[in-house]
Amino acid sequence: MKERMILDRFEIRLSGTGGQGILTLGKLLGHGLSIGQGYNVTQTQSYGPEARGGSSRSDLVVSSQPISYPKTENVDLLVALSQEACNNYYRNLKPRGVLLIDTGLVKQTPTNIFLGLPFTKLTEEKIKVPQAMNSVVLGAIAWVLPFLSRTALRKSLEETLPAKIRELNLKAFSLGYSQAQKHLGPPPEYWQGEESGDETTDATQEAEI
Repeated sequence: MKERMILDRFEIRLSGTGGQGILTLGKLLGHGLSIGQGYNVTQTQSYGPEARGGSSRSDLVVSSQPISYPKTENVDLLVALSQEACNNYYRNLKPRGVLLIDTGLVKQTPTNIFLGLPFTKLTEEKIKVPQAMNSVVLGAIAWVLPFLSRTALRKSLEETLPAKIRELNLKAFSLGYSQAQKHLGPPPEYWQGEESGDETTDATQEAEI
């Protein structure tokens, strides 16, 4: 397992529509960070009626220190799996934050600096079970964030998912990780931290299957 990085406060927003498994994605990510890596983590969520394709959102605050305020204020990583989510929440992203989108569902972005994979298409064509899309996204997040442990997230999947869907989701997780590794480049090239200065890097990436 990689050495744990010291985090002052790191905010993540996972967003999309009902039925995409956003809330489960948040729980899996939070479990891996807290139980698997020992970070302090808070999670809050909001969702609409799944049957009507309502909005769905899961927010996490991650820190090496006790968390004084549990809600997100300035997001470091915004995952937007629908056009509506991207439109609504981009304003909450820090100037140096990272936007990760589903390029098949988000056709217009408010910036040309973003990371993207066709998560829905990948899941449909490679996994054959649409419900596993959130595990594909989780795998990509494991590559994008330098402090995340791939091993801890796999263990989170193994410990929290029912046995009948465990292997399928582990396969989906590995797919997301490998696609991000292949198409998004090494994290140090695009992750813009607070000390990265005025230089701006065009991090636009879109993967083709």
